[in-house]
This record gives sequence, C-alpha cells and structure tokens, in this order.
Amino acid sequence: MKRFYREAAVESADGSHRVLLDGKPMRTPAKAVLVVPTRALAEAIAGEWGAVPERAEIAVGHLPLTRLAATGLDRVTGQRERVIDDTAKYAESDLLCYRAADPPSLVERQGTMWQPLLDWAASRYGAPLIVTEGTSFVTQPTASVERLRAAVATHSDLALSALYNLTHIAGSLVIALAVAEGRLTAEQAFDTAQLDELYQIERWGEDPIAAERHAGIRRDLAAGARFLAYLEDQRLKG
Repeated sequence: MKRFYREAAVESADGSHRVLLDGKPMRTPAKAVLVVPTRALAEAIAGEWGAVPERAEIAVGHLPLTRLAATGLDRVTGQRERVIDDTAKYAESDLLCYRAADPPSLVERQGTMWQPLLDWAASRYGAPLIVTEGTSFVTQPTASVERLRAAVATHSDLALSALYNLTHIAGSLVIALAVAEGRLTAEQAFDTAQLDELYQIERWGEDPIAAERHAGIRRDLAAGARFLAYLEDQRLKG
C-alpha cells in the first residue's frame, strides 16, 4: 500500500488522543479508532506516518509504534488474561537463569551482566529465581513466578502489547520488566539478551545474516522501550 494521505496529525479530547490522517481518525486492522492515553504516544505514532516518504510503499518497518498500539487495542483488550499468562510464563524459563559452564570468560561475563538483574528482580518484586548451569530445565519457586505474573498484570492493555514483545524478543521477562521500569535502555537490553551471541562474534566474527537479524532485534527492542516510555505511568494501579 502506497502513502495515500498528505498529513498526519493528533486530536485530543477528554483525556484521550487519536491520530488523524487528512483529518480522519486512524483505525486499527479490526476497525477500531486508534486512541491512546498520552499525547506523547499519539504524536510519535503520527510522526511515523508523517515520515513515510511521498508516494512510497508503506512498510511494516515504518510503523512499529502503530503496530504495538493496534495490537494492544485489537488483541490484548479482548484476551487480557491470556496475554498476561503468555508473558508471565517466561519467568519459568528465563534466559538469565541458564548459565554456561565454560569457558571461564563467558561464565564471568554472564555473572557480571545477568546476576545483578536477577538480584534486582528478587528485591523489586520479591521474586528470587534459581540459576543453573546448562540447558536442563529448573523449576522456579511458585511464589516467585506468581509475583512476577502480578508485576506483569499491573500493566495496561497497551503496555502489555509492548511488554510481551520485549519478553518474547529477549527470551527474558526480567529483561523486559527492567526496560519497562527504566532500569535498562533498549541497547542495554540487546547486549544483555544477546550476550552469548555477541561473545561468539567477538571470537569468530559476524556474518551478514546474523548482522541483519541483530539489527532487527535492536529495532524491535527500541520500539518497545519507546512505546512504554511514551505511555509514561499509564500502568494500572493496584
């Protein structure tokens, strides 16, 4: 689909904000009006549409914030508990809990980068997680998993859209929550989630396919972090 509009703008009323294309409200794939709770997010979404070049094909890569908002409105709202469960289940097999046995330099790097985040989750949410060597599944404390699920459930439908994406991309609920809480930047989240691969790249180099995949991961993590930042404190209370 080529760019079909001349102007993208924002209209605010009654505490909500919608994006207009040539004066008409933008709609999601499910035909709902795209309404968001903060003007900052609405302006960022309008900015995505405004940045599409004249007469250019509108590509998915142009609109990461729009996709997250539409997903929140179309999919999360109608199945909120399922999305919470699908996000929270990563606590049972969080990337940060599975450590290498060797070489010593990788073991040290994992401990240096990953353990402080697990310590933070234990302190912030009362949710200590068990660390193991290798890939054999370790059962996490039920209370910790439940507390991390409760942390996920504090987020609004729109925020859940981004939080699930961050969790899925990183393979770690702890990393995603750290981004949502502002403890990690998107770039730090990338370095943390891709630690093992980056370690191998340092030793053997990076091929073009891996470089392209990493660029996509960076973009997606950045979009999720920006989306949550624009939502500010729109998480549900209590």
